[in-house]
Amino acid sequence: MFKKLFGKNSNTGQPSNDESMDLVKGEEVPTHIAIIMDGNGRWAKKRALPRVAGHHEGMQTIRKITRSACDLGIKVLTLYAFSTENWKRPKSEVEFLMRLPEQFLNSFLPELMERNIRVEMIGVMDTLPDYTQRALTNAMEATKNNTGLVLNFAMNYGGRAEIVMAMQRLMKDVEAGTLTIDELSEQHISQHIMTAHLPEPDLLIRTSGEVRISNFMLWQLAYTEFWFTDTHWPDFDEACLKEAILVYQNRNRRYGGLKGEGTN
Repeated sequence: MFKKLFGKNSNTGQPSNDESMDLVKGEEVPTHIAIIMDGNGRWAKKRALPRVAGHHEGMQTIRKITRSACDLGIKVLTLYAFSTENWKRPKSEVEFLMRLPEQFLNSFLPELMERNIRVEMIGVMDTLPDYTQRALTNAMEATKNNTGLVLNFAMNYGGRAEIVMAMQRLMKDVEAGTLTIDELSEQHISQHIMTAHLPEPDLLIRTSGEVRISNFMLWQLAYTEFWFTDTHWPDFDEACLKEAILVYQNRNRRYGGLKGEGTN
């Protein structure tokens, strides 16, 4: 069972890129992939580089994986870019991370437009630096009419905070008399979370060997398939993404039932 959760550290014995592309396209690909991009600092440390060098290299990986997801027909790609807990990191590192959206989105925007990719964000925008807000807002505005892949950044995001915000909105509905406690359902909560307009993730990928979800999309991941790999995010490439999708395609998603199995 545990082997199904983890990726390999090498591609030995794996299909070639052309073969794996055929295999992926021959089966249903995930509609929505969410990724916890972990290991930038460890990647840099192994090379005796500063942590920010790992973050910069990780930004290049976002470009590659966005292109691959688009080519594979993925509809939504949600990337955990900055959590509410990441503010605890050294000030210099946080400042560098806050500048990355500006650098990434300004340089990548022409290709996003060419590929018909729409940029979105979940998280709390108001407490981000002005330049970060400006970069995200400009990209979202420029791509709002695009109809292809949704590139969704989780920025200043926390899963528990998201659920609290959803419950606060629902409490206001109860106070206003438009909803009663007895009427409150899972559907109501789903309608008030930040990804209400998006399908829930089919596949969660976490890089760099950590096996936890770190306060990420706690409500949305209830029936998501998990795939973990020891590969650090800057080394994560198209072959890794395809391997994760191939593993996903070979799983039996039962949603609590007995899909594909006997009932005796």
